[in-house]
Amino acid sequence: MNSVWTLFTEFLKIGFLSIGGGYAIIPLIQEQVVEKAGWISEKMFTDIITISQMTPGPLAVNTSTFVGLQIGGLPGALAATVGCTLCGIVISLVLYKFFQTHQSSVYVLEVLNGLKSASLGLIISAAFTILLLALYGADSQGLDGRDFNRTALLIFLAMLFILRKWKINPVLVMAASGIAGLVCYL
Repeated sequence: MNSVWTLFTEFLKIGFLSIGGGYAIIPLIQEQVVEKAGWISEKMFTDIITISQMTPGPLAVNTSTFVGLQIGGLPGALAATVGCTLCGIVISLVLYKFFQTHQSSVYVLEVLNGLKSASLGLIISAAFTILLLALYGADSQGLDGRDFNRTALLIFLAMLFILRKWKINPVLVMAASGIAGLVCYL
């Protein structure tokens, strides 16, 4: 029961600080559950992110659910999911009322522009983290080139090219990436 409460409170904090949502929250979840708490390994976190991207629903919620499931079973998944979403719901309701009241304020619109920029930075940070994990594995601190995964880079570049050139459905690109990984790594 203690782990369920701990999951709820940690993901409540993560949900409170998750400005930008989705990809922007990945570095924060990683810091809390991998680096600080040590609940799961870097590799397991990467696997959870991959699964979370393939399942329907918001990335942050899926990630919270899978981390909670891994740590505390079904009660842990429920606690982490509720913790992650509760602040967002409350803050959304408060912001809705605030913006209805101040919808024509130039200052409010400028603050929103600043928040958009910060969210973009967080998304880029998350993308960089995922790319490093894919290319260097769990130990991306050294970056000395010995652990560099050329196969992962080739799959990434091929799928990026296919996605940009022919505008194929991203789900099909993910499936093709999974098949390429299966072929190359087995």
